[in-house]
Amino acid sequence: MTTEFKKEEEQKEESSVFKQLLQQYFKGKPKVGDVAVGTILSVSKSEVRIDIGGLMVGVVRFRELVGQDYSNLKVGDTVEATVLEEENENGEMELSFRAAGQVRAWDTARELVRSSQIIDAKVVEANKGGLMVHVGALAGFLPVSQLGPDNYPRVPGGDKNKILEHLRGFVGKNMRVKVMDVSEQDEKLIVSQKMVWEEEQKDVLGKYAVGDTVEGTVSALTSFGAFVAFPDGLEGLIHISEIAWQRIDHPRDLLKIGDAVSAQVIQIDGSKIFLSMKRLMEDPWKTVKDKYKIGEKVQGKIIKVNPFGLFVELDPQIHGLAHISELSNEQVADITAFAEPGETREFEVVSIEPAAHRLGLRVAGVTPKVIEKKEEEKKEEKPEDAPAEEPKA
Repeated sequence: MTTEFKKEEEQKEESSVFKQLLQQYFKGKPKVGDVAVGTILSVSKSEVRIDIGGLMVGVVRFRELVGQDYSNLKVGDTVEATVLEEENENGEMELSFRAAGQVRAWDTARELVRSSQIIDAKVVEANKGGLMVHVGALAGFLPVSQLGPDNYPRVPGGDKNKILEHLRGFVGKNMRVKVMDVSEQDEKLIVSQKMVWEEEQKDVLGKYAVGDTVEGTVSALTSFGAFVAFPDGLEGLIHISEIAWQRIDHPRDLLKIGDAVSAQVIQIDGSKIFLSMKRLMEDPWKTVKDKYKIGEKVQGKIIKVNPFGLFVELDPQIHGLAHISELSNEQVADITAFAEPGETREFEVVSIEPAAHRLGLRVAGVTPKVIEKKEEEKKEEKPEDAPAEEPKA
Protein backbone atom coordinates (compact mmCIF):
# COMPACT_ATOMS: atom_id res chain seq x y z
CA MET A 1 0.00 0.00 0.00
CA THR A 2 1.54 3.31 -1.07
CA THR A 3 1.91 6.32 1.22
CA GLU A 4 -0.36 8.41 -1.03
CA PHE A 5 -3.08 5.77 -0.87
CA LYS A 6 -2.88 5.69 2.97
CA LYS A 7 -3.23 9.46 3.17
CA GLU A 8 -6.24 9.36 0.85
CA GLU A 9 -7.94 6.72 3.02
CA GLU A 10 -7.18 8.69 6.23
CA GLN A 11 -8.65 11.83 4.67
CA LYS A 12 -11.82 9.93 3.71
CA GLU A 13 -12.16 8.57 7.28
CA GLU A 14 -11.62 12.02 8.79
CA SER A 15 -14.18 13.47 6.40
CA SER A 16 -16.70 10.78 7.40
CA VAL A 17 -16.15 11.42 11.12
CA PHE A 18 -16.50 15.17 10.56
CA LYS A 19 -19.77 14.63 8.71
CA GLN A 20 -21.10 12.51 11.58
CA LEU A 21 -20.09 15.15 14.12
CA LEU A 22 -21.67 17.87 11.98
CA GLN A 23 -24.90 15.89 11.67
CA GLN A 24 -24.98 15.29 15.42
CA TYR A 25 -24.37 18.99 16.00
CA PHE A 26 -27.23 20.15 13.82
CA LYS A 27 -29.45 17.33 15.05
CA GLY A 28 -28.90 18.28 18.68
CA LYS A 29 -28.95 22.04 18.15
CA PRO A 30 -32.19 23.59 19.54
CA LYS A 31 -34.36 25.60 17.15
CA VAL A 32 -36.26 28.85 17.79
CA GLY A 33 -39.11 28.10 20.18
CA ASP A 34 -37.48 24.97 21.61
CA VAL A 35 -36.73 24.70 25.31
CA ALA A 36 -32.98 24.12 25.71
CA VAL A 37 -31.38 22.52 28.77
CA GLY A 38 -27.95 23.76 29.80
CA THR A 39 -25.46 24.47 32.57
CA ILE A 40 -24.82 28.00 33.87
CA LEU A 41 -21.33 29.26 33.03
CA SER A 42 -21.62 32.74 34.58
CA VAL A 43 -24.16 35.04 36.28
CA SER A 44 -24.11 38.87 36.29
CA LYS A 45 -26.64 41.67 36.67
CA SER A 46 -26.90 42.07 32.92
CA GLU A 47 -26.85 38.48 31.66
CA VAL A 48 -26.65 34.76 32.38
CA ARG A 49 -24.39 32.64 30.13
CA ILE A 50 -25.29 28.99 29.61
CA ASP A 51 -23.50 26.02 28.06
CA ILE A 52 -25.97 24.20 25.79
CA GLY A 53 -24.86 20.58 25.85
CA GLY A 54 -21.31 21.42 24.76
CA LEU A 55 -22.66 22.49 21.36
CA MET A 56 -22.67 26.24 21.89
CA VAL A 57 -23.07 29.02 24.43
CA GLY A 58 -26.42 30.70 25.06
CA VAL A 59 -27.10 34.00 26.77
CA VAL A 60 -30.12 35.31 28.72
CA ARG A 61 -29.93 39.10 28.60
CA PHE A 62 -31.14 41.76 31.03
CA ARG A 63 -34.46 42.39 29.24
CA GLU A 64 -35.39 38.73 29.82
CA LEU A 65 -34.48 38.98 33.49
CA VAL A 66 -36.49 42.11 34.41
CA GLY A 67 -39.27 41.43 36.92
CA GLN A 68 -38.00 37.92 37.68
CA ASP A 69 -36.09 36.74 40.75
CA TYR A 70 -32.99 34.86 39.63
CA SER A 71 -30.79 35.84 42.59
CA ASN A 72 -30.51 32.19 43.60
CA LEU A 73 -28.90 31.12 40.30
CA LYS A 74 -25.25 30.03 40.50
CA VAL A 75 -22.57 28.61 38.25
CA GLY A 76 -23.06 24.91 37.61
CA ASP A 77 -26.88 24.97 37.96
CA THR A 78 -28.88 23.12 35.31
CA VAL A 79 -31.57 25.38 33.84
CA GLU A 80 -34.15 25.51 31.06
CA ALA A 81 -34.54 28.41 28.64
CA THR A 82 -36.47 29.01 25.41
CA VAL A 83 -34.53 29.75 22.21
CA LEU A 84 -35.35 33.23 20.90
CA GLU A 85 -32.62 33.37 18.24
CA GLU A 86 -30.34 30.55 17.11
CA GLU A 87 -27.30 32.79 16.65
CA ASN A 88 -26.73 36.47 17.45
CA GLU A 89 -23.99 38.82 16.24
CA ASN A 90 -21.53 37.16 18.65
CA GLY A 91 -22.32 33.65 17.47
CA GLU A 92 -24.24 32.90 20.68
CA MET A 93 -27.77 31.60 21.12
CA GLU A 94 -30.31 34.15 22.48
CA LEU A 95 -32.38 32.61 25.27
CA SER A 96 -35.28 33.51 27.60
CA PHE A 97 -36.13 32.18 31.04
CA ARG A 98 -39.55 33.84 30.93
CA ALA A 99 -40.64 32.12 27.71
CA ALA A 100 -39.48 28.78 29.08
CA GLY A 101 -41.59 29.40 32.17
CA GLN A 102 -44.64 30.06 29.97
CA VAL A 103 -44.05 26.83 28.04
CA ARG A 104 -43.84 24.87 31.28
CA ALA A 105 -46.95 26.65 32.60
CA TRP A 106 -49.05 25.66 29.55
CA ASP A 107 -47.74 22.08 29.73
CA THR A 108 -48.77 22.00 33.39
CA ALA A 109 -52.22 23.41 32.55
CA ARG A 110 -52.81 20.71 29.92
CA GLU A 111 -51.80 18.06 32.42
CA LEU A 112 -54.28 19.53 34.94
CA VAL A 113 -57.09 19.02 32.41
CA ARG A 114 -56.04 15.38 31.91
CA SER A 115 -55.61 14.64 35.61
CA SER A 116 -58.72 16.59 36.73
CA GLN A 117 -56.71 17.71 39.75
CA ILE A 118 -58.18 20.24 42.18
CA ILE A 119 -56.01 23.37 42.56
CA ASP A 120 -56.18 26.79 44.19
CA ALA A 121 -56.73 29.83 41.96
CA LYS A 122 -56.56 33.41 43.19
CA VAL A 123 -59.32 35.78 42.04
CA VAL A 124 -57.75 39.03 40.75
CA GLU A 125 -60.64 40.72 38.94
CA ALA A 126 -64.38 40.49 38.28
CA ASN A 127 -66.53 41.36 35.30
CA LYS A 128 -70.16 40.74 34.42
CA GLY A 129 -69.32 37.40 32.83
CA GLY A 130 -67.25 35.92 35.64
CA LEU A 131 -63.92 36.07 37.48
CA MET A 132 -60.34 36.54 36.28
CA VAL A 133 -58.00 34.24 38.19
CA HIS A 134 -54.31 33.33 38.39
CA VAL A 135 -53.39 29.68 37.87
CA GLY A 136 -49.68 29.58 38.57
CA ALA A 137 -48.03 31.86 36.00
CA LEU A 138 -51.09 31.92 33.74
CA ALA A 139 -54.21 34.07 33.68
CA GLY A 140 -57.48 32.15 33.64
CA PHE A 141 -61.22 32.79 33.59
CA LEU A 142 -64.00 31.37 35.76
CA PRO A 143 -67.40 31.96 34.06
CA VAL A 144 -70.41 32.73 36.26
CA SER A 145 -72.00 29.48 35.09
CA GLN A 146 -69.06 27.54 36.57
CA LEU A 147 -69.41 28.91 40.10
CA GLY A 148 -70.49 26.46 42.79
CA PRO A 149 -74.08 26.64 44.08
CA ASP A 150 -73.01 28.46 47.25
CA ASN A 151 -71.35 31.27 45.26
CA TYR A 152 -73.71 31.52 42.29
CA PRO A 153 -75.30 35.01 42.15
CA ARG A 154 -79.07 34.78 42.63
CA VAL A 155 -80.03 38.25 41.56
CA PRO A 156 -83.73 39.06 41.02
CA GLY A 157 -84.34 39.95 37.39
CA GLY A 158 -80.75 39.09 36.45
CA ASP A 159 -79.57 42.67 37.08
CA LYS A 160 -76.02 42.69 35.62
CA ASN A 161 -74.84 45.47 37.91
CA LYS A 162 -75.93 43.53 40.99
CA ILE A 163 -74.30 40.39 39.61
CA LEU A 164 -71.03 42.32 39.17
CA GLU A 165 -71.31 43.67 42.72
CA HIS A 166 -71.73 40.09 43.98
CA LEU A 167 -68.73 38.86 41.97
CA ARG A 168 -66.46 41.64 43.19
CA GLY A 169 -66.80 40.20 46.68
CA PHE A 170 -64.55 37.31 45.60
CA VAL A 171 -61.60 39.46 44.46
CA GLY A 172 -58.49 38.66 46.49
CA LYS A 173 -59.81 35.28 47.62
CA ASN A 174 -58.62 31.79 46.65
CA MET A 175 -61.03 29.31 45.09
CA ARG A 176 -60.66 25.56 44.72
CA VAL A 177 -61.13 24.84 41.02
CA LYS A 178 -60.47 22.40 38.21
CA VAL A 179 -58.97 23.38 34.84
CA MET A 180 -61.64 22.45 32.28
CA ASP A 181 -60.32 23.92 29.00
CA VAL A 182 -56.89 25.02 27.75
CA SER A 183 -55.81 26.59 24.45
CA GLU A 184 -52.25 27.93 24.37
CA GLN A 185 -52.74 29.24 20.83
CA ASP A 186 -55.71 31.37 21.94
CA GLU A 187 -54.15 32.00 25.37
CA LYS A 188 -57.36 30.66 26.90
CA LEU A 189 -57.58 28.87 30.23
CA ILE A 190 -61.04 28.16 31.69
CA VAL A 191 -61.53 26.88 35.23
CA SER A 192 -64.58 25.58 37.10
CA GLN A 193 -65.55 25.67 40.76
CA LYS A 194 -68.75 23.76 39.98
CA MET A 195 -66.75 20.70 38.85
CA VAL A 196 -65.09 20.57 42.27
CA TRP A 197 -68.47 20.78 43.98
CA GLU A 198 -69.85 18.03 41.72
CA GLU A 199 -66.96 15.72 42.56
CA GLU A 200 -67.28 16.31 46.28
CA GLN A 201 -71.05 15.88 46.15
CA LYS A 202 -71.02 12.82 43.87
CA ASP A 203 -71.60 10.38 46.73
CA VAL A 204 -74.25 12.63 48.26
CA LEU A 205 -76.08 13.12 44.94
CA GLY A 206 -76.04 9.35 44.50
CA LYS A 207 -78.42 9.05 47.45
CA TYR A 208 -81.21 10.71 45.47
CA ALA A 209 -83.17 9.54 42.45
CA VAL A 210 -85.93 10.94 40.26
CA GLY A 211 -89.24 10.42 42.06
CA ASP A 212 -87.84 10.86 45.57
CA THR A 213 -89.60 13.28 47.92
CA VAL A 214 -87.45 15.73 49.89
CA GLU A 215 -88.24 18.09 52.73
CA GLY A 216 -86.49 21.44 52.60
CA THR A 217 -86.56 25.16 53.20
CA VAL A 218 -86.98 27.93 50.61
CA SER A 219 -83.53 29.58 50.44
CA ALA A 220 -84.03 32.06 47.58
CA LEU A 221 -86.73 33.37 45.24
CA THR A 222 -86.20 34.54 41.67
CA SER A 223 -88.51 35.42 38.80
CA PHE A 224 -87.99 31.94 37.31
CA GLY A 225 -88.42 29.85 40.43
CA ALA A 226 -87.58 29.03 44.04
CA PHE A 227 -84.39 27.45 45.42
CA VAL A 228 -84.87 24.91 48.16
CA ALA A 229 -82.12 23.76 50.55
CA PHE A 230 -82.46 20.23 51.87
CA PRO A 231 -80.29 17.73 53.83
CA ASP A 232 -76.66 16.88 52.89
CA GLY A 233 -75.96 20.48 51.96
CA LEU A 234 -77.83 20.17 48.65
CA GLU A 235 -80.05 22.69 46.96
CA GLY A 236 -82.60 22.26 44.21
CA LEU A 237 -84.63 24.53 41.94
CA ILE A 238 -88.41 24.50 41.68
CA HIS A 239 -89.23 26.20 38.39
CA ILE A 240 -92.16 28.61 38.58
CA SER A 241 -94.21 26.22 36.44
CA GLU A 242 -93.67 23.43 39.00
CA ILE A 243 -94.75 25.36 42.10
CA ALA A 244 -98.52 25.08 41.67
CA TRP A 245 -101.10 23.87 39.17
CA GLN A 246 -102.58 27.34 38.82
CA ARG A 247 -100.85 30.15 37.00
CA ILE A 248 -98.71 32.49 39.15
CA ASP A 249 -96.77 35.60 38.15
CA HIS A 250 -93.92 35.18 40.65
CA PRO A 251 -92.93 32.51 43.20
CA ARG A 252 -93.46 35.05 45.97
CA ASP A 253 -97.18 34.87 45.20
CA LEU A 254 -97.20 31.57 47.11
CA LEU A 255 -93.81 31.27 48.86
CA LYS A 256 -91.44 33.25 51.03
CA ILE A 257 -87.86 32.63 52.11
CA GLY A 258 -87.75 30.30 55.10
CA ASP A 259 -90.93 28.38 54.22
CA ALA A 260 -90.75 24.63 54.84
CA VAL A 261 -91.84 22.74 51.72
CA SER A 262 -92.10 19.20 50.35
CA ALA A 263 -90.98 18.59 46.78
CA GLN A 264 -90.39 15.74 44.37
CA VAL A 265 -87.08 15.22 42.54
CA ILE A 266 -87.94 15.36 38.81
CA GLN A 267 -84.46 15.66 37.25
CA ILE A 268 -80.79 15.39 38.25
CA ASP A 269 -78.38 16.92 35.76
CA GLY A 270 -74.80 16.91 37.07
CA SER A 271 -74.87 19.26 40.02
CA LYS A 272 -78.33 20.56 39.17
CA ILE A 273 -81.34 19.13 40.98
CA PHE A 274 -84.79 20.06 39.71
CA LEU A 275 -87.80 19.75 41.99
CA SER A 276 -91.57 20.01 41.80
CA MET A 277 -94.12 20.89 44.45
CA LYS A 278 -97.20 20.53 42.31
CA ARG A 279 -96.50 16.89 41.44
CA LEU A 280 -97.08 15.98 45.06
CA MET A 281 -100.58 17.47 44.77
CA GLU A 282 -103.59 16.05 42.95
CA ASP A 283 -104.10 17.79 39.61
CA PRO A 284 -107.32 19.79 40.13
CA TRP A 285 -107.93 19.87 36.39
CA LYS A 286 -108.66 16.15 36.40
CA THR A 287 -111.98 16.86 38.12
CA VAL A 288 -112.66 20.33 36.70
CA LYS A 289 -115.69 19.07 34.73
CA ASP A 290 -117.24 17.84 37.96
CA LYS A 291 -117.03 21.35 39.41
CA TYR A 292 -117.89 23.50 36.40
CA LYS A 293 -120.20 23.08 33.40
CA ILE A 294 -120.28 24.87 30.07
CA GLY A 295 -123.02 27.52 30.16
CA GLU A 296 -122.89 27.73 33.98
CA LYS A 297 -122.78 31.18 35.64
CA VAL A 298 -119.91 31.57 38.13
CA GLN A 299 -118.44 34.27 40.35
CA GLY A 300 -114.80 35.00 39.58
CA LYS A 301 -112.10 37.29 40.95
CA ILE A 302 -110.00 39.15 38.37
CA ILE A 303 -106.34 38.49 39.21
CA LYS A 304 -104.63 39.98 36.15
CA VAL A 305 -105.52 42.29 33.26
CA ASN A 306 -103.70 41.64 29.98
CA PRO A 307 -104.15 43.29 26.57
CA PHE A 308 -105.80 40.09 25.30
CA GLY A 309 -108.13 39.47 28.24
CA LEU A 310 -108.70 38.86 31.95
CA PHE A 311 -107.25 36.09 34.12
CA VAL A 312 -109.96 35.08 36.55
CA GLU A 313 -109.73 32.98 39.72
CA LEU A 314 -112.74 30.73 40.15
CA ASP A 315 -111.22 28.93 43.15
CA PRO A 316 -107.68 28.62 44.57
CA GLN A 317 -106.82 25.85 42.06
CA ILE A 318 -108.76 26.76 38.91
CA HIS A 319 -108.16 29.94 36.94
CA GLY A 320 -109.88 30.85 33.69
CA LEU A 321 -109.41 33.35 30.87
CA ALA A 322 -112.04 35.76 29.59
CA HIS A 323 -110.82 36.83 26.15
CA ILE A 324 -111.23 40.51 25.27
CA SER A 325 -113.81 39.54 22.64
CA GLU A 326 -115.96 38.01 25.42
CA LEU A 327 -116.06 41.04 27.72
CA SER A 328 -118.74 43.20 26.13
CA ASN A 329 -121.25 43.44 23.29
CA GLU A 330 -119.33 46.53 22.22
CA GLN A 331 -115.67 46.67 21.26
CA VAL A 332 -113.44 47.20 24.33
CA ALA A 333 -111.00 49.97 23.42
CA ASP A 334 -109.16 50.10 26.76
CA ILE A 335 -109.22 46.90 28.78
CA THR A 336 -107.50 48.54 31.76
CA ALA A 337 -110.44 50.92 32.03
CA PHE A 338 -112.90 48.05 31.72
CA ALA A 339 -111.63 46.02 34.71
CA GLU A 340 -109.09 46.08 37.54
CA PRO A 341 -107.37 43.28 39.47
CA GLY A 342 -109.28 42.40 42.63
CA GLU A 343 -112.74 42.97 41.16
CA THR A 344 -115.30 40.17 41.43
CA ARG A 345 -117.72 39.69 38.52
CA GLU A 346 -120.15 37.14 37.20
CA PHE A 347 -118.96 35.09 34.23
CA GLU A 348 -120.30 32.30 32.08
CA VAL A 349 -118.21 29.20 31.37
CA VAL A 350 -117.80 28.87 27.58
CA SER A 351 -115.15 26.12 27.27
CA ILE A 352 -113.29 23.56 29.40
CA GLU A 353 -110.04 21.84 28.30
CA PRO A 354 -108.70 19.74 31.22
CA ALA A 355 -105.66 18.34 29.34
CA ALA A 356 -104.51 21.85 28.38
CA HIS A 357 -105.45 23.30 31.80
CA ARG A 358 -107.65 25.90 30.12
CA LEU A 359 -111.10 27.22 30.95
CA GLY A 360 -112.76 29.92 28.83
CA LEU A 361 -115.10 32.55 30.27
CA ARG A 362 -117.48 35.23 29.07
CA VAL A 363 -118.80 38.14 31.08
CA ALA A 364 -122.37 37.22 32.08
CA GLY A 365 -124.99 38.86 29.87
CA VAL A 366 -122.71 39.29 26.86
CA THR A 367 -124.24 37.89 23.69
CA PRO A 368 -122.21 35.04 22.17
CA LYS A 369 -120.41 36.17 19.06
CA VAL A 370 -121.76 34.67 15.84
CA ILE A 371 -119.08 34.25 13.20
CA GLU A 372 -120.42 35.35 9.83
CA LYS A 373 -120.25 32.71 7.15
CA LYS A 374 -117.88 33.23 4.28
CA GLU A 375 -119.29 34.21 0.89
CA GLU A 376 -118.16 30.86 -0.53
CA GLU A 377 -120.10 29.01 2.19
CA LYS A 378 -123.22 31.08 1.42
CA LYS A 379 -122.97 30.15 -2.24
CA GLU A 380 -122.78 26.48 -1.36
CA GLU A 381 -126.07 26.81 0.56
CA LYS A 382 -128.05 27.88 -2.57
CA PRO A 383 -130.89 25.47 -3.56
CA GLU A 384 -129.91 23.12 -6.35
CA ASP A 385 -132.71 24.51 -8.57
CA ALA A 386 -131.70 28.14 -8.00
CA PRO A 387 -131.05 29.92 -11.31
CA ALA A 388 -127.45 30.41 -12.13
CA GLU A 389 -126.16 33.93 -12.40
CA GLU A 390 -125.91 35.29 -15.91
CA PRO A 391 -122.31 35.66 -17.01
CA LYS A 392 -121.23 39.25 -17.13
CA ALA A 393 -120.05 40.75 -20.37
